[in-house]
Amino acid sequence: MSVEEGKEEREREKEREIGGGGKGFAIDAPEEGDEEDEEDDELVLAALDSMDAADVFKHGEQSDVHHSIIPTDNLLKLVELLLLIAPIDPQESVSSFVGKLTDERVDDLRRTANSILSSFSVEKNPGVDYRTFNAVVPTCLPYLFDGLNPLFEHFLFAKDLDLSKKRHRSSSSTTSPPSPKAPTHAPPRRTSLPPNPEPILRPGGEILDLPTLNQLSFFLKGTTLFRRLRPLYSGNTHGFSMGAFQKQVFNWRAPTILLVSGRLLPSMPSSTRERALADTLPPQRHPSSISPSSSPSSSTSTSTPQNKTLTYGAYIPTQWKPTPKTCFSTQETTLFQLSPTHDVFRGSNYVSDYAYFCKPPSSSPPNTGIGFGTPLPSSSSSHHHHTSSTSPLLRLGPVSLHLDDALEFAVFTHEGATSTGGGSSFSTSPLPSRRGKSWQDRFEIDALEVWGCGGDDVAEAQRREWAFEEREAEARRRVNLGTGDVDADRELLRMAGLVGGEGRSGGSV
Repeated sequence: MSVEEGKEEREREKEREIGGGGKGFAIDAPEEGDEEDEEDDELVLAALDSMDAADVFKHGEQSDVHHSIIPTDNLLKLVELLLLIAPIDPQESVSSFVGKLTDERVDDLRRTANSILSSFSVEKNPGVDYRTFNAVVPTCLPYLFDGLNPLFEHFLFAKDLDLSKKRHRSSSSTTSPPSPKAPTHAPPRRTSLPPNPEPILRPGGEILDLPTLNQLSFFLKGTTLFRRLRPLYSGNTHGFSMGAFQKQVFNWRAPTILLVSGRLLPSMPSSTRERALADTLPPQRHPSSISPSSSPSSSTSTSTPQNKTLTYGAYIPTQWKPTPKTCFSTQETTLFQLSPTHDVFRGSNYVSDYAYFCKPPSSSPPNTGIGFGTPLPSSSSSHHHHTSSTSPLLRLGPVSLHLDDALEFAVFTHEGATSTGGGSSFSTSPLPSRRGKSWQDRFEIDALEVWGCGGDDVAEAQRREWAFEEREAEARRRVNLGTGDVDADRELLRMAGLVGGEGRSGGSV
């Protein structure tokens, strides 16, 4: 055999091995399809077609979630579920939540869910696309899906499973041999809540109920809210006054949440009190956030909805204090709107005018009250306002909330021109439907509440502080010459030179 013939023979052997003539690998051998396989393929294709899955794959590799839309009704049901299970604990029974679904609570859940849904501009669109969803959730609802974690733990793990106990038992077995008398048939049971656990929310207020609390947990961490909120102040209980507010709130040495709700005022004042408020505001005003037309050119429109309730609030991470000259709090301060639209305005690092509390004697009239995001004027600027105008104006911040010193009216201002956050203590709205827009909500306060975030130790510290102040006030009341002995009081006053001795020019002690 020649060299060329030997080479050709070796090449033919290689071809036979690759083509399956040799042993090769069984998995490489081609399979011949039968009729049953073809029928299965047809069934799969029919099932995909019935689920409209063909639309998902029709773009091939170019298809992505940007073409997807969540129907409004589906998203509403999902938000209602998330509101319901937001405070659920891994050791808590799911039935305890379902059993509390009365008709009234279902209506409250639906009302709160609609406020959240309005953040996605569902009024103008049949559903929510990916771009809107991705813009709203990370900024305004970062903890929206946290409730799914403990919920799926109920579905995926048995009730008697406790991984921590299992790890503890295995680690202890490596150090010392198990006792032959120890029972091994009883499985470790999962720890449960105490027999009488503290309620998720103590008796709620006029603004803060359970659905509203769950709504707060979508952008404030639930571990600081559930079973940890304490009612500190309520305007309808303690009185709408700066003094009552200070007494109830200032001794709380932990974060607080302020909630204020009221009815939207008409664009044209209809009473003397409304006119007095309008006189302290700049003449060029923005329309309301729920005005039929939200363009700046409609600022003179008189079609603002009447008796529309709005709810705003603020999260204050520090203890309250009087601020006659400078503001207090930190960048963690957060402004938010709960209804009729859910929105969140985070603190920025451009300006530190986060919060103020000015009682009437400590500042000029338009600058007194409670507020967030507005700078306190210096004494020179305050004097300039008094000398140049008979009606000094309140200089509101680009993104700010102001409550007057009578706690009667509130004003929320949003300047969309400061979209970059420059010059403002709080960032502008991240909602796509509100980006770059300006509005101002002026409303009459119907309810004002402050809730303390903290445990029993913080509440006990506040109770001790209140008791100390009561003792100090009682001691001051006793030093008032009110001994009951008229002659002794008169003699003490005469020795002090305050009574008697008409011929003398004065007295001394």
